[in-house]
Amino acid sequence: MALDASETASMSRTAMTAELLDAETELRLAYAWRDERDEAALHRLINAYMRLAISMASKYRRYGAPMNDLIQEAGVGLMKAADKFDPDRGVRFSTYAVWWIKAGIQDYVMRNWSMVRTGSTSSQKSLFFNMRRVQAQIEREAAAQGEELDGHQLREMIASEVGVPLRDVEMMEGRLSGSDLSLNATQSAEDEGREWIDTIEDEGKRGDEMVEESHDYSTLKSWLRDAMEGLNERERFIVRQRKLCEDARTLESLGEELGLSKERVRQVEAAALGKMRKRLERNGAEVQSLLA
Repeated sequence: MALDASETASMSRTAMTAELLDAETELRLAYAWRDERDEAALHRLINAYMRLAISMASKYRRYGAPMNDLIQEAGVGLMKAADKFDPDRGVRFSTYAVWWIKAGIQDYVMRNWSMVRTGSTSSQKSLFFNMRRVQAQIEREAAAQGEELDGHQLREMIASEVGVPLRDVEMMEGRLSGSDLSLNATQSAEDEGREWIDTIEDEGKRGDEMVEESHDYSTLKSWLRDAMEGLNERERFIVRQRKLCEDARTLESLGEELGLSKERVRQVEAAALGKMRKRLERNGAEVQSLLA
């Protein structure tokens, strides 16, 4: 459940008045939580460093996320840090917690930036949060030297600076250029304005094409049925198995089933197709491609 503005303000005030823990007290609380699951120790540890979480959350307001949501995600990251912290490693809890708080906030910002997934790898995440800063720095340095960079040169230099492929920079530039737009939004403010989805070309077949195709298929099917009636039972069986099945059978397998040699099956098939072609000549040549 998201925090409202009054709860956010109250939490900030409380965090600013929370106690500052020295290294010894911090270590004692961390051991109490890890070894004894002492919730009072956990509560005290979290409260002491909520100031840090709020401070880090405020740095991401420029990405358009509500401050109360950022604080909530920072708090979740802080709690994960407390749960996974190992006091035996000799590291201050605040140092360890920074990574978890930052990770939680960044994941939230990227999830809510766009309906299209913005990035999932560490390099893409680094690019998302550093691209604008790096771009501004490169542009300042180029201007100081009297140089003018075109778009391609600028993207190449960003990719080199951040250490990511050029295609990632090009992709991220598009992601950061604007927010998502609904395909159901109207193109104008008028009531009768078309929705953007109406401008997308339908790649499916048109109605007249579907009717024509259905008619042609029915005609061809009728001609083929007529041609098959001129064959005896064995010839029809071989033609069906060789030409009209999705998985055509081999001459050898048909020969084994019918008690014929492979060559004899081929001869029967050729004779049957010859008969069918003659019957089809009076209807047209269109269906002959089915027998090729």
